[in-house]
Amino acid sequence: MRIKLTVAYDGTEFKGWAQNKGQRTVHCTLKEAVRRVSGEEIEITGASRTDGGAHAKGQVCHFDSDIKMPPERWAFALNRALPSDVAVMKSQRVRDDFHSRFSALDRFYRYRILVGSRDPMRERFAYHYGRELDLDLMNQAACALAGEHDFRAYTEELESTVLNTTRTLFSVGVRQVRDEVWVDVVGTAFLRGMMRRMSGAILEVGRGYRDVVEVSRLLQPEERLKYQWPVVLPAKGLCLMKIRYGRTPRDNRESSNSFNQE
Repeated sequence: MRIKLTVAYDGTEFKGWAQNKGQRTVHCTLKEAVRRVSGEEIEITGASRTDGGAHAKGQVCHFDSDIKMPPERWAFALNRALPSDVAVMKSQRVRDDFHSRFSALDRFYRYRILVGSRDPMRERFAYHYGRELDLDLMNQAACALAGEHDFRAYTEELESTVLNTTRTLFSVGVRQVRDEVWVDVVGTAFLRGMMRRMSGAILEVGRGYRDVVEVSRLLQPEERLKYQWPVVLPAKGLCLMKIRYGRTPRDNRESSNSFNQE
C-alpha cells in the first residue's frame, strides 16, 4: 500500500530535506526510521525540498510498503524510532497514483522576522532584525510578486537541469503579529532560495533600503541585471506550513510550474 505522511521538523540540525551523502537530512532520517520499524528498504518521496536550516509544520511525503499494518499506526511506530527534532503528525493510506510532489495543488510558506527584542526561545525559528519596518511598503512589494512571473532574480544558484524559472504565486502577504512580521506566500512551486530572497526583498523595502518599483523590475528578464539582487535571508526564519491537495489528487506534472520546487 502507499502511505502518505504529514511531517513536522525543526530543521536547525538538518542539511535540508533531500538526500545528501554524508549529511544528516530529513529524507534519510525518515527512511532509516521506516527500515527500523518494518525492515524494508523503501524510497521516500517528498513534496518539497526544504533548505538546510529551514523548518516544516506540514511537509508531506509518501512511500510504498508491503507491511500489513493499519495506515494510521505508522505515525505511532515511526515516532518511536525518530529523533526529537522530527515527528510524523499523521499517516494515512492513499491511492497508488498519489504523488506527494506532483499531486500538490499549492504550497504555503511563512518567513518570520522578529522586530522586537532578541528572544532566545525563538532564535532557531525567526530572523532577528530588531527594528520597526514599514508594513505598508512591504505589502506593496508583496503585491508586486503575486501572479505568474520569471523569478530568476529571486533564486540562489540553480542546477543545470532547471531551465524554466517561471512560477505562479497565488498570494503574497505581509502582516505583523505582536513583535514579529510574517511573510506568507502560497504558490504552485518554489525555486531554490526563492522564498528566502523574496523575503529579503520585502525586508529591504520595509527598512527603506530598496524602492518598491525595483521589486517588480527584477521580475523582468531585460531589467533584472540592472539592479543588485536582494539579500537571501537565513533559512532559520522559513517554515513550510502546509501543502494542499485536491479531493481526488492527480498528477500535475504536465504543468511546467510543478517542477523543481524548493
